[in-house]
Amino acid sequence: MATTAPAQTPASSTDTLYDVAIIGSGPAGYTAAIRGGQLGLKVALIEADNVLGGTCLHVGCIPTKALLFNAEIWDHLKHAAEYGIAGIGTPQLDWTAVLKRKTAIVDKHTKGLGFLMKKNKVTVVSGFGRLTGPAKDGIHTVELTATDNTKSQLKAKNIIVATGSEARTIFGLKPDDRILTNIEILDIPQPPKSLIIVGAGAVGVEFGSIFASFGTEVTIVEFLPRAIPVEDEDLSKELTRLFKKRGIDVNTSCKVESIEKTESGVKVKWTTAAGKLIEKEADKVLVAVGRAPRTSGINIESTRIEVNRGFIKVNEAQQTAEPGIYAIGDIVLGLPQLAHVGSMSGIVAVSAIAGRKYRPVRHDRIPSCTYTDPQVGSAGLTEAQAKEKGYEIKIGKFPFAGNSKASIVDSHDGFVKIIADAKYGEILGVHIIGPQATELIAEAVAVMELEGTIDELMFTIHAHPTLSEAMLDAYAAVEGEAINA
Repeated sequence: MATTAPAQTPASSTDTLYDVAIIGSGPAGYTAAIRGGQLGLKVALIEADNVLGGTCLHVGCIPTKALLFNAEIWDHLKHAAEYGIAGIGTPQLDWTAVLKRKTAIVDKHTKGLGFLMKKNKVTVVSGFGRLTGPAKDGIHTVELTATDNTKSQLKAKNIIVATGSEARTIFGLKPDDRILTNIEILDIPQPPKSLIIVGAGAVGVEFGSIFASFGTEVTIVEFLPRAIPVEDEDLSKELTRLFKKRGIDVNTSCKVESIEKTESGVKVKWTTAAGKLIEKEADKVLVAVGRAPRTSGINIESTRIEVNRGFIKVNEAQQTAEPGIYAIGDIVLGLPQLAHVGSMSGIVAVSAIAGRKYRPVRHDRIPSCTYTDPQVGSAGLTEAQAKEKGYEIKIGKFPFAGNSKASIVDSHDGFVKIIADAKYGEILGVHIIGPQATELIAEAVAVMELEGTIDELMFTIHAHPTLSEAMLDAYAAVEGEAINA
């Protein structure tokens, strides 16, 4: 984790009245703080840790994707001779250097956040923030607890709660050097020889992809019937097929019965859909069964905020049932736990506070990205969801095997799938598995925001040779007119 912290105001010296106090400095919180400063608000950003950035920057999105990039380079080096790179011999993995690079990236962006706070005149306040109830005479009070347990108060006209989430555990297990969450696995001293991953959501399959590249024997166990279960079923099938091709053992519709330590590793037992009990040992186990909202301990019960399973209910402006208190990011009921969603919800909340125009977060316009090999990117309705909503649909599918750039970059597995309304041709959903899917999906979101239709998109020129041409062919495939298929 990064050790360089921005200058913070001690909890005892916060007697200023702020327009908004933000509790939590993850992507949701720091984005709201920056936009608040841009809009001329007096902003306090409260953070209990000694660094800004939250889970995403320090033990989530950024370090994980840094490792994924290393894994991609490593996979390419295995085939160096095919690319005309000779004389390097057998590549040797320097895991210490891998971790050093990951940490350097985190440190760089941590420093960047400190600079952005100063640039936008955001006061960073050190301490654990707790709510104290409704506003009095239009002023809210946040109780601050410093690292030495001394307490003070901060006054603000509005409060935004952005406390984020944490990894869920099972069987009451406590993370250590063998039973891992997303935090511990980022700093293991060497890739394990074998790893069992419980959960095939984004976290599980990303770490499975990383360590399979580095030679680890990876086993994934998922309770639901398919991997990446929130995605379109065709993407789940393709990722499972390609994972198995890479030697990753994917087990779905399986219930984990127990996880226990052995003399030198761990033992996991699970029951299959057919009722068969499977027992497997590995060096380590990664528990990746979802994330829980961090809403306990902040004194929500002193307010009228409505909570469901720890998640906070909000309206379109991200406002809770308590006037003047907003909630953003992973703690919001029904909001996908994605950093970019948290950031946008922060922009919505602070825009509402500033009296500016805003657009509520639309759940059908959220890009979902999984950075495995191959990558997965999606937006809008899945095929099943579109049918459930009563749409008459047309589907276009184009394989990356027919895309020239995919051949050039030696990554031609996967496809683009377009779901369109049959009557009007409007794009309802886009689902991509293949090279740079997490980048290509941005086009789909823009198209859907502008209510683009197949008729329009079939005549939208895409540069050649590019991966984005696969989008053009997929649009045309809806009408059975893909050029390269």
